Amino acid sequence: MPANKLRRKGLLGILAIIVVLSTILSGCNSSKSGGKDKYPKEVTIGYQVIPNAELLVKTKGLAEKKFPNVKINWKAFDSGRDVNTAIAANSIDLGLAGSVPVAIGVTNKLPYQVYFLHDIIGEAESLAVRNSSGVKSVKDLAGKKVGVPFGSTAHFSLLSALKLEGLDASKVTILDLQPQDILAAWQRKDIDGAFVWNPILSKLIADDGSILVTAQQLADKGSITADVGVVRTAFANDYPNFLKDYVSVLDEAVKLYRDKPEEVAKDLAPVLSTDEKDALAQTKQLVWLTSAEQSNAKYLGSKKSESGFADVLLQTAQFLVDQKQIPSVPKLEDFQAAIRQEALKK
Repeated sequence: MPANKLRRKGLLGILAIIVVLSTILSGCNSSKSGGKDKYPKEVTIGYQVIPNAELLVKTKGLAEKKFPNVKINWKAFDSGRDVNTAIAANSIDLGLAGSVPVAIGVTNKLPYQVYFLHDIIGEAESLAVRNSSGVKSVKDLAGKKVGVPFGSTAHFSLLSALKLEGLDASKVTILDLQPQDILAAWQRKDIDGAFVWNPILSKLIADDGSILVTAQQLADKGSITADVGVVRTAFANDYPNFLKDYVSVLDEAVKLYRDKPEEVAKDLAPVLSTDEKDALAQTKQLVWLTSAEQSNAKYLGSKKSESGFADVLLQTAQFLVDQKQIPSVPKLEDFQAAIRQEALKK
């Protein structure tokens, strides 16, 4: 049996065990309170270094200003797969994961819901190839080595790109690498290409790299991806006011970006390990939406039966089944139930 197939089965088995444990440990979460108060005494937010509203909230301390009596713990993650594991283990209350790991999470009945779309992925996530590799088209990837975090939106996009061009994935050596590992492998010239997001993507381009295809181009062909805010269902049920007010903080960050993009780029540049010009370019490669905009049926919607994003998750799951990444596709109703619209501004 191929090693990657064994790895998939192993990961699914481990995730299933963790989900069971999370049910047992549901009373031992990281948020602390004496009861169903308006706000918890403590909350743990799993974030990723992606130039969107949540990273701006963390960088400017907006959550701490909004919730002075709540201890805000920020925990960094490299991928949505790790966020899924943390949610299942009850070690975070809110997290950011790509639409692909969220589709996998809902399929595996992780105890969470989507409460916000941190961004719609555009050019910020792309397939970069080394100029010296001789790769000029997707079909040229046959026989090449490409790095990507398995189970991520980038993985979904890479497989979509190969499928659209009629290139069997078995013809490409696809390596499961986290973003920092991709950068290291690129610098060692161990890989010919990588499907990854910023800030790592920009570092590859600066080091003999070129963009072969973007997530935006794939989205235009129907393969939509997003960075998604998820919340443990039990936490959201206990602290609906906190969740609603946290979304208002995210809205504040979106407005700040739209009003003063250069100022935001200046704030984010150090976190992204780049200069202000590149930070601004990175923010423009993602679509930032307010919660009011997300209440449109095209996105999260205002009713569970009218959530366009639930359809996106279903389509993603169907693709993952075709690629033998997950065993079966849940019903649309399961994805609709995983959308939590109460915190969105109407």
